[in-house]
Amino acid sequence: MDQTTGEIVDFYTGYDEAGRLDRRASFQLERIRTRELLEQHLPPAPASILDVGGGPGTYARPLLAAGYRVRLVDLVPAHVAQARAGQPPVDAVVGDARALPADDHSWDATLLLGPLYHLLDRADRLRALREAARVTRPGGVVLAAAISRFAGPLDFAATGRFTSDRLYAEAEQILATGHNHPGLGFTHAYFHRVSELAGEFREAGLPGVTVHGIEGPAWPAADAAAGTPNERVVLDGALALARLYSTEADVLAASAHLMAVAITPGGR
Repeated sequence: MDQTTGEIVDFYTGYDEAGRLDRRASFQLERIRTRELLEQHLPPAPASILDVGGGPGTYARPLLAAGYRVRLVDLVPAHVAQARAGQPPVDAVVGDARALPADDHSWDATLLLGPLYHLLDRADRLRALREAARVTRPGGVVLAAAISRFAGPLDFAATGRFTSDRLYAEAEQILATGHNHPGLGFTHAYFHRVSELAGEFREAGLPGVTVHGIEGPAWPAADAAAGTPNERVVLDGALALARLYSTEADVLAASAHLMAVAITPGGR
């Protein structure tokens, strides 16, 4: 394990990932829209799903409840332990998205809902996508999440953090390189441009990719309205706009997260 990977594992070992999606309005949008996109694009239950980077089982458990067969693979041993210990327990193993512990064409669908934004090198992201394509049957589906290149500055706007020169420097660095510095409350991460994410899918042998904006263009407003009398109204409106603009090319990058979807070649 290299130093960067070790730091990512250390970060998540001490981080409450299981409770993250309840902490902010934008995180609630992320959860709702991710589950809707899974419902939209996954084959019907009881299809088999390999949930790579599935954390403590955030999406694996609802999929199990819906009748899917699920196995979770995560780099963080603490996440695997949480996934196994929860109810219902998830079949979970420690593993790396770049070298999946699975046979060729052995799953109906593969999810990468975290690994791509923790793989800083393009070559590693392509390896992960090629692995996902390898283990997914022909005509199956690969879904992968990424963080938008513009999520950082939009988050600064949502939370009103305009008082630090360091934040501006961080925004400038992310814009230029896509690399997030781990000193601002998050670990090492890569932030994608929409065209770049689609291009990585195609280069990995996953053509016909569709990219969705997960939270939509109004997620900063939902965060800014938290704790006000308009909180629920703004959240509901942001959710409606996220659904409406899900694949609208001109506003995709305004979402905090992107979801790329492709059918693996060779199916009927």
